Amino acid sequence: MDLETGILKNEETISLALRALYARYGYVQYRMSRFEEYELYVNNKDFLISSDVITFTDTNGRLMALKPDVTLSIVRASRAEPGTVQKVYYDEAVYRTSPGARGFREIRQVGLECLGAVDDYAIGEVLLLAAESLRRISNESALCVSHLGIADAMLGELGLRGEDRTEALKCIGEKNPHELAALCRARGVSGADTERLTKLAQLYGPPEQLLPELEALGCEAGAVAQLRRLTEMLRAGGIDGGLLLDLSVLGDMRYYNGVAFRGFVRGASAGVLSGGQYDRLLGRMGKKGKAIGFACYLDQLERLCGIGQAYDADVLLLYEEGDAPGAVAAAVRRLVGDGHRVSAQKAVPEKGAFRRIVKLSESGVSGDA
Repeated sequence: MDLETGILKNEETISLALRALYARYGYVQYRMSRFEEYELYVNNKDFLISSDVITFTDTNGRLMALKPDVTLSIVRASRAEPGTVQKVYYDEAVYRTSPGARGFREIRQVGLECLGAVDDYAIGEVLLLAAESLRRISNESALCVSHLGIADAMLGELGLRGEDRTEALKCIGEKNPHELAALCRARGVSGADTERLTKLAQLYGPPEQLLPELEALGCEAGAVAQLRRLTEMLRAGGIDGGLLLDLSVLGDMRYYNGVAFRGFVRGASAGVLSGGQYDRLLGRMGKKGKAIGFACYLDQLERLCGIGQAYDADVLLLYEEGDAPGAVAAAVRRLVGDGHRVSAQKAVPEKGAFRRIVKLSESGVSGDA
């Protein structure tokens, strides 16, 4: 069977490329229903990007929901086997509201999850696949990596806990050193420690530059050492340019821990990829082991230059009312045989997009109309 790739939309082409990439690394496709029991989401609402969920009552009386998330379903269905890692990828639609948008949207995501006996290799492999995913989306991309243990340890060392810790994390995530410094002063943090924390919040750049700076700031040694091992692994895997450390990349620490990351491509204002470790979610759902994963948000690709500008057909063949149907069919067949996608019409569609417009003539097809 020949696959006519010319009819695929850009997001479909990218989806196929990503799925092929993940399969080559031993990830197995995870398929799920559009519906899940609402209880799964109501018990983990603070994990969801949006707390708004579309619900309905099934014919058996159960309260169901159109899935707003994939990770929760994968975690619930996971089966831990000692010493092994479960590797799955998915290509699914989720249904939720988006910041700044009205109403619910269907959002297509392609991503992967790695659960079980996750070690540094497994974490590095997920980071490598995240970087390779960005390369398949755009030649101009950046993977920004962080470690939640670094900020967590420093906030604990400075005595910022509870609401103060939450506010400090918000300032770090927003790269807002002024509000962070004001918070530290109000809580009696020394000037030297305030300077350490505000500098941490602003760190951003290539690993070879930032790793020595993290060590100089006295950051949590185990987390810094892990970042060094992971960046070395990524370089060994061919990932170097476009890899950055960014300590403002954070997640909800009730669920997330360890490595966190986001992916960006030129032309898209928001990140197109997001991921990290979520060992704490496994614990909350009664599962053993560790977990890390990411999702690519294909809806963000609509904002890239060129997306949505595909042609309806390569050739628009114009014919007249009196032209014999057989002559039109023969002309279409010749054009299709030459590898073109052809639309035969008597007039140019108002909203159509075509590479070429030609007219039917006695000899077959005339020049461009």
